[in-house]
Amino acid sequence: MPQRPDRPVRLALFEQTFQTVTLLHHRAHVRSGGSVRWDHLRLTEDQNRPDLPLIERQAVARTFDTPEFQGMTFYEIQARSVINKVPPASRMSFQWTINPYRGCSHSCTYCTSGETPILMADGRVRPIKDIRPGDRIYGTERRGRYLRYTPTKVLDHWSTIKPAYRTTLEDGTELITSGDHRFLTDRGWKHVSDAPPGCQRPHLTTQNRLLGTGGFGDSPKDTAEYRRGYLCGMLRGDAHLDSRWYDRSGVRKNFYVHCFRLALVDDEALDRTADYLLSFSIPTNRGIFQKERPGYRRMDSINAYRWDAVSAITQIIAWPTFPTMDWSKGFLAGIFDAEGNTPATGEALRISNTDPQILHQIQTCLWRLGFECTKEASSPDREKPVCTIRLLGGLRARLRFFHLTDPVITRKRIIDGMAVKAECRTRVVSIEPLGFEIPLYDITTGTGDYVSNGVISHNCFARKTHEYLELDAGADFDSKIVVKVNAAEVVRRELAAPRWRGEHIAMGTNVDCYQRAEGRYRLMPGILTALRDAANPFSILTKGSLILRDLPLLVEANERAEVSTAVSVGFLDKELWRLVEPGTPAPQKRLEVCATINEAGIGCAVLIGPVLPYLTDSPAQLEEVVRRAAQAGATSVTPITLHLRPGAREWFLSWLREHRPELVVPYARLYGGRAYAPKAFQDKISQRVRELADKHGIGRRPHRDVRRRADGPTQLTLL
Repeated sequence: MPQRPDRPVRLALFEQTFQTVTLLHHRAHVRSGGSVRWDHLRLTEDQNRPDLPLIERQAVARTFDTPEFQGMTFYEIQARSVINKVPPASRMSFQWTINPYRGCSHSCTYCTSGETPILMADGRVRPIKDIRPGDRIYGTERRGRYLRYTPTKVLDHWSTIKPAYRTTLEDGTELITSGDHRFLTDRGWKHVSDAPPGCQRPHLTTQNRLLGTGGFGDSPKDTAEYRRGYLCGMLRGDAHLDSRWYDRSGVRKNFYVHCFRLALVDDEALDRTADYLLSFSIPTNRGIFQKERPGYRRMDSINAYRWDAVSAITQIIAWPTFPTMDWSKGFLAGIFDAEGNTPATGEALRISNTDPQILHQIQTCLWRLGFECTKEASSPDREKPVCTIRLLGGLRARLRFFHLTDPVITRKRIIDGMAVKAECRTRVVSIEPLGFEIPLYDITTGTGDYVSNGVISHNCFARKTHEYLELDAGADFDSKIVVKVNAAEVVRRELAAPRWRGEHIAMGTNVDCYQRAEGRYRLMPGILTALRDAANPFSILTKGSLILRDLPLLVEANERAEVSTAVSVGFLDKELWRLVEPGTPAPQKRLEVCATINEAGIGCAVLIGPVLPYLTDSPAQLEEVVRRAAQAGATSVTPITLHLRPGAREWFLSWLREHRPELVVPYARLYGGRAYAPKAFQDKISQRVRELADKHGIGRRPHRDVRRRADGPTQLTLL
């Protein structure tokens, strides 16, 4: 074999400039000298070894100078296999897929179940889509006879697309997961759904009780009222604020003294207080109040000695005549940071004070937020008796207090060591498949579990395909794209193998085969040509219009075997589309893609989603979509009513208040605290669409099949 020169070689592709790579003894290196991470996994002379990876020769790393691929690296590999068998546990309606790419250059934003809140190690919550490897969250571990909460580290994070299920709990919590997901119940770990036919596994049923902390509360908004409430609680609880006449005996000049000072050992609360005061144009000075010494922690302070500052602070912390909900949340956060306890394992949350008015306000605010509490006398013999407000309801109430009010001192929010229990309202009341696939997130942790939306979840699955190449399944999936540059020739070889039986192949179900990178690598034409030549049936799911580039090939393939596609069109209002779905192809463009594909004789369905109640669900609007879908030749239409899951709910309701405020109350009545519209409402939409589809002939008209039929003997006409 001839030796390659030991010098850099400038590679070009599609007239673009790429990163310089060095090809040395059939190995690819970036110019900095580091080898591609799976380079040692390349195929050796022994190609029959079962432990070899799916990489045949060297991998070449490329980067593009164009803005659309900024920050991405493409690793070109020679794959041994491209047609992949779908695991039976995935419960897909197909068994085989083709994925010419691993990783996706779409940079899609998943906004459905990605908003599932995860309990962080500081007692706060964060959507699972924002979790990253290295983050600290809560898991569980067994200590003695009990399972207890413990901080753990996130090792991996990824997303995938799978059929979705909704599990509803007695307290109204809705959990959107895959059927393979496992929750911890009072009878052990159980999957959401049963196994495929022929297999058995423990799965949830109604009346099962899930273990966990109970449903989380929503974080407060950082409003001016919340800040006023926090300052009122913090400063009334722990600050010195005074304006008085200073009379110096024997001295002619007397004067007023104005003083504000707050001294704390926790910098978090001190920083928040200083920031909140500054937001009201009240600057403060910072200094050391007490140096650290044996038995005493260092204490810093913020202070102000001007009359205007002290006067402004006095006005800010005045008791409001009609406290708002935001003020109440801020007040409870501030008074807890100032006077709340640091609960030991199993100890209740308490706030102590001597001022009857402060104690009364604490109770009133707790009741306003739906908490139960009791008042206890701690030291009645003192001149000013210390009383304590104790929060009732255990860990569930404590975490809900933290989430609704958001006190800032982390050491007071920990739950490390507390026992795992079945909360009183975590009984399963329903489990139902949603009937479609959505992006779902998951993480891997050091303990093997995590707390999601108040219940304990098990690590369910991992994107091992990316990890197999020594790439992580999180950020690398979006920025390091593996390109199987020999996909077309491998597909042709596999289709010609004697063991292949011509089964249906689904494409675009894992990553989009028509993602942006396809515009440069052009792998699909070769794959479609191989499928056409083998007369093999297939389907394509894609988000873009690049599929039209290969329409002639699709037509040729459809002449020999069945080919199908689908698009999504929720409504046709252009103004509404610009407001609700910015960044997506226009509805008209999607219908044009559908029409073009159908006109070519290839079946293309339309998904009507989302249907927006009171905005796009009128009979006339739905009929217009169905009518246009019928004109586009859609083989079927399926409606999906708007889902308001956490995260999407806040965004949409905010949009509603700004653009259609008259619909805020109707939406509140329709959805309440649920993520989904009532079943009766959804059924009404589905029934209406079925009637409209029947009216416009969708589903009744035979699809125009342009496949050539083999010539054969025909029966003679009877005379």
